[in-house]
Amino acid sequence: MRTTSFSALAAFLLALPLAQTAQADFQLSSRYSDSDGDMVADVPTDSSQWRDPSTLIFAYTPVEDPAMYADVWSGFLDHMSEVTGKRVQFFPVQSNAAQIEAMRAGRLHVAGFSTGTTPLAVACAGFRPFTMMAAEDGAFGYEMEIITWPGSGIDDVEGLKGKEMAFTSETSNSGFKAPSAILDAEFGLQAGRDYETVFSGAHDSSILGVVNHDYTAAAIANSVRDRMVERGVVQADQMTTLYTSQTFPTTGYGVAHDLNPELQEKIQEAFRTFDWQGSGLEKEFGSGGESQFVEINFKDDWEVIRTIDEANGVSYECG
Repeated sequence: MRTTSFSALAAFLLALPLAQTAQADFQLSSRYSDSDGDMVADVPTDSSQWRDPSTLIFAYTPVEDPAMYADVWSGFLDHMSEVTGKRVQFFPVQSNAAQIEAMRAGRLHVAGFSTGTTPLAVACAGFRPFTMMAAEDGAFGYEMEIITWPGSGIDDVEGLKGKEMAFTSETSNSGFKAPSAILDAEFGLQAGRDYETVFSGAHDSSILGVVNHDYTAAAIANSVRDRMVERGVVQADQMTTLYTSQTFPTTGYGVAHDLNPELQEKIQEAFRTFDWQGSGLEKEFGSGGESQFVEINFKDDWEVIRTIDEANGVSYECG
């Protein structure tokens, strides 16, 4: 296994003149304004543009079994309902693109967007992230891992040459953007030329694909793998890790920019005051050490993700 805390990817990124360009190239859709320079959409100044829906729609980042996560989040959504005085409904999404489009179209009000999707949601859907899950001491994040199955014949990352590599989706940080940059920068391996790519749609699908030998290797978020092992869906010895990245921020939770500001504050209060003890969130995410929601700053906490996007030539153009 190859592990890196400050990988060649970091050196590669630092060697590029991206400290300014990553900031400069990130622009919100023309539909939104950012008068305070925090890189997220402002709440409309005209109160007639504020929305105050009777039912709040919540969506968690796409997973293979959305119904299971409806149960995981049910206690929290009940709490949000009590705090806001609104009915709250879980909305299972099938893809990152569908989740972004739902918020952009006004059909999604509160959401958790995956690490790599968060910048696109901010730019194109008016997403205002304000919190993420963290451990009791405030530590947060996960690592990208490239995994294979024991006996696959691949003993190191170089062994991926000529093989098939599974990614989740093109908007995923650990599922595509970071590993693509790492494979190119650190190992000189480029998609199409040195290895074939396939997209599974979700981290749990990639993990199951490796375990079942459908995929030779896959890039995944190790937090998802750890939760699947904890639930007994897969066994740890069914996978072997070829590479571990530096730590990245995890799923960002937030709201649509045009919700009534008082409602936005109530939603934030629901995240701040939720009691994890004995909850579905504790059962699902506690195995990874997460036990609370902490405040985040998109401009600062997602800088490394925007820099990876810049290195990969990602565009946020969305009209």
